[in-house]
Amino acid sequence: MRRLLLLALVAGLFPATPGDAQPAADWKQSWADEFDGTTIDPAKWDFDLGNGFFNYDANQWISGWGNNELQYYTKEPSNAFVKDGHLHVRAVKESLHGCGYTSARLRSKKRDGTALFAQKFGKVEFKAKLPTGKGVWPALWMLPQDDKYGPWPTSGEIDVMEARGQEPTKVLGTLHYGSRWPANTHTSREHVFPAGQTIADWHVYGVEWEPGEFRWSVDGKVYGSHSFWWSSGKVAGTKGVNPTAESDLLPWPAPFDQPFYLIMNVAVGGQFLGNPDRNTPFPAEMLVDYVRAYDKAGGYGPPKPRGPGRFPFTKS
Repeated sequence: MRRLLLLALVAGLFPATPGDAQPAADWKQSWADEFDGTTIDPAKWDFDLGNGFFNYDANQWISGWGNNELQYYTKEPSNAFVKDGHLHVRAVKESLHGCGYTSARLRSKKRDGTALFAQKFGKVEFKAKLPTGKGVWPALWMLPQDDKYGPWPTSGEIDVMEARGQEPTKVLGTLHYGSRWPANTHTSREHVFPAGQTIADWHVYGVEWEPGEFRWSVDGKVYGSHSFWWSSGKVAGTKGVNPTAESDLLPWPAPFDQPFYLIMNVAVGGQFLGNPDRNTPFPAEMLVDYVRAYDKAGGYGPPKPRGPGRFPFTKS
């Protein structure tokens, strides 16, 4: 009884910081970065660089990261640094290599493919304060460590949180899956903040990922879930192949049955939200207080049955 009273008194003296989510007892921490040092830890993070990538499947260069984005990603301290216990990711209005903006995209995977951190199933939480303004796109997301089932999005994408800077009262949690373009698809769940709150405030953005189900949360409260998706390595247009036919699908719950790594970035412009205007404030800065990953104590058990939906798109 005295111990319980002491714990209650301590909790009263040191209450949780507003926006901090308290993990349930069935989750045990497997990895974290609290950004308590003075530099970005190279044992935990590497950087994407540039304004695009080479698509070896199509044998062509994809500029703007496939979304017509305007930024050039660097690893310069003007775009990403640690200070006062926070990671700062900054989109800056400056010209570099033909792009009008610079920014940073950190990832827990080296550019040579070496895993720094990747996990199959579990819970991931980011505590972050996001920039606002038209054409600013902060995101906390995950990609597969290996393209086990083929190129994006056949092997999947998990968006823990993404936001349009011009809509500061909303965030999205999204899954990308399906087959190669144009047979790809996605599912989103939207969270609208209570009156008086925006993405510019500190919030904890999370996803719980179990075999056959995703649950997205803000500040520890689940706002959406999803249990239907599909993946096919078949290519549309091939004679006799329909990549959206159930007979051509990979076994459930592919593609979300493999390790995924973490990504944090601030993009500028593109198809998702449009380009900045003269009123967009720069630098546009995302602050991250921590990133924490958890495993489920006792394991996950068999996959849950695939939820209701239809091909090639989902039931909302």
